Amino acid sequence: MEPLSLPAPGIPAGNSSTVARENFHVLVGVTGSVAALKLPLLVAELLKIPGLEVKVVTTERAKHFYNAQEIPVTLYGDEEEWQLWKGRSDPVLHIELRRWADLMVVAPLDANTLAKVANGICDNLLTCVIRAWDLSKPLLFCPAMNTAMWEHPITARQVEQLKGFGYTEIPCVVKKLVCGDEGQSFSMAPAPSSPSSFCCVTTEMLNCQS
Repeated sequence: MEPLSLPAPGIPAGNSSTVARENFHVLVGVTGSVAALKLPLLVAELLKIPGLEVKVVTTERAKHFYNAQEIPVTLYGDEEEWQLWKGRSDPVLHIELRRWADLMVVAPLDANTLAKVANGICDNLLTCVIRAWDLSKPLLFCPAMNTAMWEHPITARQVEQLKGFGYTEIPCVVKKLVCGDEGQSFSMAPAPSSPSSFCCVTTEMLNCQS
């Protein structure tokens, strides 16, 4: 079945809603890390790529870190999941989004959502999309958390679990954190040890298209 043209949930979809279906569809997931401050910049960089259509799925906690009015594409959250479905014949948003997307990138992926995904928990729109994800399509994740969280032994195990599912890790870089510590976070600049690092996540996305 051809994916639905999903209704905008009240936030303007900008130019992305008028782009033809042959465009490459990228679904950006954003979680409640301070690094979510960079969501407007990430979306702006992605929209510079010709033929790319972008939608965003956000957790409720992530909304604390960015201004939705600065996101020029359709933004979906938990409220839209339940508003869209009224009865048996209505579309289920997390399924329609997984059908629509050619690639998903979760940036940033906080410690809490990392743990949820690693254990199969799907208690919000974002984690439901990931749980239903078509594993024949790329899913990239960009961990971002305080150093103390990153260095906990369970973090490495959970990252390996996600990689075991077939997802691709975009490695952290060491930088000054909001709390003042030096630590691991996702970045808009390349990680020195990673040729396909998060520099605009764009290089990785274009590689996945070929």
